[in-house]
Amino acid sequence: MLSVLTGFVLLFSVPVLPAAASAVGYGQGTQVNAENIPLGALDFDAQYARYGAYATTPDRNRIIITFDQGYENGYTGKILDTLKEKQVSAIFFLTGDYARKETELVSRMIQEGHMLGNHGMTHASLPLLDEKAAREEIMSLHDYVAENYHYEMQYFRCPCGEYSEQALQTAQACGYKTIFWSGAHVDWLTDKQPDPAQSLEKLTKSAHGGEILLLHSVSSTNAQILGELIDRLREQGYQV
Repeated sequence: MLSVLTGFVLLFSVPVLPAAASAVGYGQGTQVNAENIPLGALDFDAQYARYGAYATTPDRNRIIITFDQGYENGYTGKILDTLKEKQVSAIFFLTGDYARKETELVSRMIQEGHMLGNHGMTHASLPLLDEKAAREEIMSLHDYVAENYHYEMQYFRCPCGEYSEQALQTAQACGYKTIFWSGAHVDWLTDKQPDPAQSLEKLTKSAHGGEILLLHSVSSTNAQILGELIDRLREQGYQV
């Protein structure tokens, strides 16, 4: 099983800041370069790599699959079965609620060689918190996972996809690399799931070397198409 580390440069109630410290919503955009990599993701890397923040991996032969784990919707077990069958290692970004409630699934992720990422204890938008609260949002979950699962997380994904330069600095000061994405689709609306065939076609056509693919495990579509998606990406020559 390939390590998802390959390619990265090793390199409650909370106080709210004034409106001037507003969050920036991340998006990779629709324009791409000659290698099919979204320009917005490349611009993000160029601007924020100094804070250990990335939207792509420098290994242009790789595609890294990541899942955001806000809550359990009954599909994670099937997703893990597929990843095991295909010998793929993924990153699962946990919220505090998920880490507390889904002990069996989280333990399985670790046992089967996947990485756990930090998605915030309460999934609060980091730029809207003061410095102390932002550190607490990250480190309270870090400490919980370390104590209960004996696992040291090292990757952070900003809740709500919202960031600021200060938020990225805070994550870095907490010992984390911040990981966004360069590929995604609208998969999180559980009562309005995308068509599996159309989703498979979209994700295959938008694939690119160095891609960090964002998926949500609450999606029945993702659970259905994941195996074929992995096969298609490998047929295109990518390591997954």
